[in-house]
Amino acid sequence: MIEDIASMDRALREVFFDRYPAEAIPLLEQMDESGAAGLLEDIPVGKSIRLWEGLSPEFGVQLLKQLPPDYITGLLEKLDPNRAAGFLRGMDRQSREAALASLGGRVKEDLRRATAYPEDSAGALMDTRIMYFRPGMTVGEALDLLRKRAERTYRKLYTVDGDNRIRGVLEIEELAIADHETVLAELERLDPVIVDAMADREELVELFEKYRMTDLPVVDFERRLIGVVRYHVLVGAALEENSADLQTMVGASKDERALSPAFFATKKRLPWLHVNLVTAFIAASVVGIFESTIAQVTALAILMPVVAGESGNTGQQALAVTMRGLALKEIYPRMWKKVLFKEFSVGLMNGTVIALVTAAAVFAWSTSSALALIIALAMLISIIIATVVGAAIPMLLTVLGQDPAQSSSIFLTTVTDIAGFFSFLGIATLFLALL
Repeated sequence: MIEDIASMDRALREVFFDRYPAEAIPLLEQMDESGAAGLLEDIPVGKSIRLWEGLSPEFGVQLLKQLPPDYITGLLEKLDPNRAAGFLRGMDRQSREAALASLGGRVKEDLRRATAYPEDSAGALMDTRIMYFRPGMTVGEALDLLRKRAERTYRKLYTVDGDNRIRGVLEIEELAIADHETVLAELERLDPVIVDAMADREELVELFEKYRMTDLPVVDFERRLIGVVRYHVLVGAALEENSADLQTMVGASKDERALSPAFFATKKRLPWLHVNLVTAFIAASVVGIFESTIAQVTALAILMPVVAGESGNTGQQALAVTMRGLALKEIYPRMWKKVLFKEFSVGLMNGTVIALVTAAAVFAWSTSSALALIIALAMLISIIIATVVGAAIPMLLTVLGQDPAQSSSIFLTTVTDIAGFFSFLGIATLFLALL
């Protein structure tokens, strides 16, 4: 008799999960994982597949932890790869690899492709530990569900339809003050701002800045909710990328870390050091042209680094601002005339002020009005050139399809050194009789 009752119970559960998944899912998600797993483990995977397709990724991951490996293997083999990927992404690396190792070659490769996203895309940056909330749930049911997931912090709740397509969004504060019998459909704001999983980081930055959001829901090509990008994660990724850009600007590889092996670091840096050496010889050859002038007025050798250093700093400022503008899509290469004119104007104004201050300092040091005039003219010319070139380099590299951060500092330093040395020593040669 007991066996008959157990068999009938299993048969009823099998029919319920197979034919009425929409009704079964909310009931299961209100249970603890071990209890829900007990209801599923003796049901054939094929009879519960529709139920698994609708479960929240976070609840599904916790549920899989309670089920035997054979069940997980059978489930992953039968689930649509995109649905299965939602559970795999929520697992820790060891559990995910163990689950994939149990699968056949074709299924395994499909699931690896489904879980992989380009670096810096929304899919790569998103948090997949999300709960689905149904518009028919009451506030009380939603709060009970949140209490059971107390280890996670939720700022916003997202409602989905029967196919897990995102429907609306609620602030957690709204639930706290609402009547417990109110259904979420009465509180949700429909058509929230969303982003495709393949969107790049620049698009994410645009959306976060435009809408002043803390969380941005991520959807797949069918508009199914698959994760959330947190603002602090995006900022962290941007800081890491910026630190990598600082390395590439001076010829170091993005792959190198502070404790990378010495041989690896040497191999990555050495090619660009050779490039830098060539450019340094070019700048030195400019100085060599005016060797006789320097021999006659030794003060020029003392003041040369002042001109080159100041123009180099102003060029780096223009370079940094332009690179940020390109990254945030504030400017585009076709706007080069407007950008360069702006930088020319900045260079003219900054150059004028710095030239006057430098001239006063040189006159006080040397009491030579001619030397003060020469360095003032050289400073003005070199600063204008540096600011314009500093903006032009990243835009030119972008047009050429290259990373605008790639060793741009090396090229800029070469130009600013040549401009500084040539303008200063060239003008000094013209006015040599006055020195």
